[in-house]
Amino acid sequence: MLKTNSLTYRYSDGPMLGFPDLECTSGSQWLILGRSGSGKSTLLQLLAGLRKPTGGQVQVGQVELTALTSTEQDAYRGKNIGMVYQQSHFLQALTILENLRIARRMAGMTPDEARYLMLLERLGIAHKRDRYPRQLSQGEQQRAAIARALVCKPTLILADEPTAALDDHNTHEVVRLLQEQATESGATLLIVTHDNRLKDEFSNRVVLD
Repeated sequence: MLKTNSLTYRYSDGPMLGFPDLECTSGSQWLILGRSGSGKSTLLQLLAGLRKPTGGQVQVGQVELTALTSTEQDAYRGKNIGMVYQQSHFLQALTILENLRIARRMAGMTPDEARYLMLLERLGIAHKRDRYPRQLSQGEQQRAAIARALVCKPTLILADEPTAALDDHNTHEVVRLLQEQATESGATLLIVTHDNRLKDEFSNRVVLD
């Protein structure tokens, strides 16, 4: 479950951004739309605890994220929030499988080799598990990023412009994979984008002005 209340953010050199209140039940799937500069990525960072809001609250499950210290937020995010960025951020010196292992280790969770391989298999890249990120295509890296986001069984999945550089076929494939994996794990899914191709894929939509 995700809930926000009177959430605002101000950059030092810009106007105050205000965001609509959200109430997303567990397992629900949402699309956050808006033009460039409307604050979509800022909202995602606020929801993940990567930025501290100027005002308002963010609640994930029973935890008020905005009330935690930075250290507590880092620990909570590692275990409970899966992030899929527009550009993949892997440790380039590690293989894809090693990247999944370290993501779980950094969250303080026990290893789960069966889960790593299950996710990679479901995403169609198990045969690339011993390759380095640079050896994968863009589409394969996106699939690996989804696997990493899901490796700790998060209760909240946040994706920032995951289809920005993709053609129509790969756009729908990435969205389908995110939806399927979120459904399987019972996670709340939010995708922020200005990609109007995704409108028909989600019944829950919020438009930022």
